[in-house]
Amino acid sequence: MSKHFLVPTLDESTTDKVIDQLQLALSALNDWSLTLKHAHWNVAGPNFIAIHEMLDPQIDKVREAADSIGERIATLGGSPDGRSVRIAQDQAKAQIKWGTYPIVDRKDAIEHLKVLDEFVGVLIEGFRDAIAKVDPLDIVSSNILQDISQQLEFDQWFYRSHLI
Repeated sequence: MSKHFLVPTLDESTTDKVIDQLQLALSALNDWSLTLKHAHWNVAGPNFIAIHEMLDPQIDKVREAADSIGERIATLGGSPDGRSVRIAQDQAKAQIKWGTYPIVDRKDAIEHLKVLDEFVGVLIEGFRDAIAKVDPLDIVSSNILQDISQQLEFDQWFYRSHLI
């Protein structure tokens, strides 16, 4: 991958490895934001309003996280790819696959939360895997991934607190 510039202390090979992990994270976050919005539109039942209103701020945070990842890729001299076709390609090549959200239509909010809990758990695994790979290469990119992972874990706590 040809770079126009490199961050000081990072060589091109290291930068390429970091960008590859960041791109996978970007695709996962873009898919996650769409999945959350889908759930937001399709929750129903007695817990509707609480879950419906809880999801929008989470979606905003996921989109901000995706923006941070995209901007980090650009800072490293790469070209972030946020297209839907790239999400599908990256999901196919990811070591930890986040899958396809199985609820298509309106369902009870608790049913959505059960699936969201499972999905965010897989995302957290993927982010922890990326952190382990990136941390020895680029502490700054690792810190961004760690911050996002912390937010995903916080959101999972919200889902699980409704499921008790």
